[in-house]
Amino acid sequence: MKRCIILLYVLVSVSTAHAQMLSLDSCVAMAVRENTQLKIAKIKADMATNTRKAARTKYLPNISATGTYMRTGKQLSILSEDQQNALSNIGTTLANNLGATMQNQQTMMQIMQTAASMGINLTPQHIQQLQEPIANLAKSLNQTGATIAEAFDTDTRNMFGAAVTLKQPLFMGGKIAAGNKMAQIAEEIAQTQVEQAEEDVKFNVENTYYLVVGIEHKKRLADEFASLVAQLSADVSKMVQEGVATRADELKVSVRLNEAQMQQLQAENGLALSKMLLCKLCGLPVNSDISVDTTTVVVGDAMGSFTNNRAELKMLGQAVELYNAKVKTERAEHLPQVALVGGYMVSNPSLFNGFEKKFKGTWNVGLMVNIPIWDWNETGYKVRSAKGQAAIAQLQLTEAEQMIDMQIAQCQFKYDEAQRKLALTNKNFDKAEENLRCANMGFEEGVMTSSDVMMAQTAWLQAKTQVIEAQIEVITAQLALSHAYGN
Repeated sequence: MKRCIILLYVLVSVSTAHAQMLSLDSCVAMAVRENTQLKIAKIKADMATNTRKAARTKYLPNISATGTYMRTGKQLSILSEDQQNALSNIGTTLANNLGATMQNQQTMMQIMQTAASMGINLTPQHIQQLQEPIANLAKSLNQTGATIAEAFDTDTRNMFGAAVTLKQPLFMGGKIAAGNKMAQIAEEIAQTQVEQAEEDVKFNVENTYYLVVGIEHKKRLADEFASLVAQLSADVSKMVQEGVATRADELKVSVRLNEAQMQQLQAENGLALSKMLLCKLCGLPVNSDISVDTTTVVVGDAMGSFTNNRAELKMLGQAVELYNAKVKTERAEHLPQVALVGGYMVSNPSLFNGFEKKFKGTWNVGLMVNIPIWDWNETGYKVRSAKGQAAIAQLQLTEAEQMIDMQIAQCQFKYDEAQRKLALTNKNFDKAEENLRCANMGFEEGVMTSSDVMMAQTAWLQAKTQVIEAQIEVITAQLALSHAYGN
């Protein structure tokens, strides 16, 4: 019988030699690398990092450039149309006034008398000769007046402008510092979410892996049991031929053999389904041909201490800090804000040298102060709301700590219970194995019937199954306890 069992293990090993052997570490590594939710958590963590970096830039000066163009239907005019006409005809007006004066006889006599008193002999013909220089002077004055009127033409229908502005925050009421603190905490929360997602993936893969290991052992046990029943069936058949056993005994053993083969089939189907689940968690095609290291089933002592390593506690603690920073942010809205501003701007037409259709500009520098005066207590309401959120987060943290304490205690009870159960099942298996050995010896010596052997085989199968289940239960309880500790 032992040779048959050894041969069966050799056949199983050969049949799985071509399958991809997966260790627990390789399964965990593949699952961590391929899990979609973990990838999403990492992307969110990267987004939080970029948000934190963006918040840092609020400390630095902001430089912006602006360009404008405007087309208007009418242009701005400094001089009215009458003033423009007066400037353009100033010489003509002056010449007409002089000409009218010279045509006045009384005025001419006064001019000649004044000249005679000065020793100048001035005749009417001399005065008439002054008209040509006056006309030339009038023309020159008209040109000068037109030039002046044209100089006041603004031509503002096409206006161009550009400016480069620098703004350096000096004091924003603590808003920038609080915003950076919130961005940093948000990044830490995102990183903690990545850790939690990774731990959840590992925990699920480990449990599934040991599920496969347990079903693999049950399948081998089913094969071994089928081999035992098959050996018994062959022995009973020989005894029927020799006339020392009845046909009824042979039928009983045949029925039991069919049941053992059905158990083999059920174990194979269960193993296939569990491997498909493991492949899915590892990111492999569900129909991949894989095998697991069944020697992984090693029962040890659970270790760990409650050191606040749970991701849930970390995130809740970070949430408390986040809402405390939000309180400062809301309070900063009601504090004065001071910023240094400076820049350079150009325009066309420019006004620095009259109205010129040229791009000219100048620099500027100054301080900008914004002091909130009255907002109907909007800031106060927002601060109270933020304080309420912080208080809720603190209460959730306290409640989570209590729930985790209860979870650890429950996991510890289950682990201790699983260890005691394993010890009892090992004792039962030792007795069942000895009972099967005695039944086989009694059957060979003819003092026991095939029914006695089958009963011993069934008891041995149940005891061995309980041992395997207890071993897996101890390991899963150990995993759950370690997971509860946050290790």
